[in-house]
Amino acid sequence: MTTANPSSLQAPAAPGAALDRSDSDVVLIVDDVPDNLAVLHDALDESGYTVLVATHGEAALQRAAQALPDIVLLDAMMPGMDGFEVARRLKASPATAHIPIIFMTGLTETEHLVAALEAGGVDYVTKPIKPREVMARMGVHLGSARKARQDARQAREARNALDAFGYASITVRAVDGRIVWQTPLARELLQSYFGEVGPDGAPTAFGQWAPEPVQAWLRRHVLADNAAELLAASLAEPPRLAVEQGARRLTFRLHQQAGDSEGGGDWLIVMREVSDAKIIESMSLSFKLTAREAEVLYWVVKGKINRDIGDILGASPATVKKHLERVFAKLGVETRTAAAAMAMNRIRQLHPQFEG
Repeated sequence: MTTANPSSLQAPAAPGAALDRSDSDVVLIVDDVPDNLAVLHDALDESGYTVLVATHGEAALQRAAQALPDIVLLDAMMPGMDGFEVARRLKASPATAHIPIIFMTGLTETEHLVAALEAGGVDYVTKPIKPREVMARMGVHLGSARKARQDARQAREARNALDAFGYASITVRAVDGRIVWQTPLARELLQSYFGEVGPDGAPTAFGQWAPEPVQAWLRRHVLADNAAELLAASLAEPPRLAVEQGARRLTFRLHQQAGDSEGGGDWLIVMREVSDAKIIESMSLSFKLTAREAEVLYWVVKGKINRDIGDILGASPATVKKHLERVFAKLGVETRTAAAAMAMNRIRQLHPQFEG
């Protein structure tokens, strides 16, 4: 196994791109004592790991950011930046926060071990280092990290597949409405319908919060006193929310809980945009209506009165009435109800999925 040394890590093309991970896990050892580095380096190298080394805190942060190792073995006590601070900085960076850290320490007092765990360590080993013990502990945490990466990759693939088929997805934290992640299509749709919104649903320069109607809908279904009953009753048909924008409609469906249940948890919401432009066009062709007459008839089918239709189309109620009179004449009917029924029958024939 070839060992990666510091000089081999200069300016890789992208984080994690300089190392081949197909056959081995990458381990970063951070220790200011050469003898400790040598013992672990040789044992890990012989066991098939790719080994990186750093002898001080700044170098450790640089190596980790460049190579994104699978696990870090970190000396707690080093001159300058100690291991606790290194761990805190690694966990504070989104790029390295997922990397498990095992502390190596000669300190056995409870307060130091607690400090190591609070700084972000998942485990610790005491000095003098016993390589077989270190590798046994590494195996446990590498397995967990590997499963987490696999789950994350599968989730990404699923989200990309949803996007490809026109279903956008977001995960929203129920307690405060923060968007934990969103697919590119989801962001595009939310901006199109709501613009950028802040914690209270008001416009802002950041796209980190779900719109107020979505927050209210989510709270109603997962934070209400009877939320468990509502969700249990809706398993066959998950709760939905629809937001209309002219002939376009954006639907939200509560899919599943994606995080722990504290504070209501994080929830995966699947969105889909439906445009009735094709329906309006087919009504125009079927009944020989002008584009504007077909739009008026469409909104009659949707149950809108003339004043509402005028507001939607940017016309006066009187103009809408004239369009509607011509629609009645072309359809051979005398009332809105008859026109709507005839149009709905034709729509059902041509567009069975129409929700009305």
